[in-house]
Amino acid sequence: QVQLVESGGGSVQAGGSLRLSCTASGSVGLFAAMGWYRQAPGEQRELVARIFAGDSPNYADSVKGRFTITRVNGQNTVYLQMNRLKPEDTAVYYCNAVELRLPGTFGYWGQGTQVTVSS
Repeated sequence: QVQLVESGGGSVQAGGSLRLSCTASGSVGLFAAMGWYRQAPGEQRELVARIFAGDSPNYADSVKGRFTITRVNGQNTVYLQMNRLKPEDTAVYYCNAVELRLPGTFGYWGQGTQVTVSS
């Protein structure tokens, strides 16, 4: 059974930094894409950053220039470096991975990690 294991959430003051990590456990091939989503209380889950194998990452406008997503080459491990954090970044952050299962795809989700930014 494949699981995405996240770590690195926590509480920080505005302007601070956090680094989230996500690693897949279980038997699975290389994911076609990995990324991070977040969900604040009362809000819908939204894309934060995503990276496709062999392609450049893409970011939500609200985090461009502050967050950086990186993926270890050839591995199902992804990081999200979050700098200059703002109170509006407070949310549960979820790791997401996409596996190709032709003719379609299959998605996995982590359990979520809380990020709290105080002003």
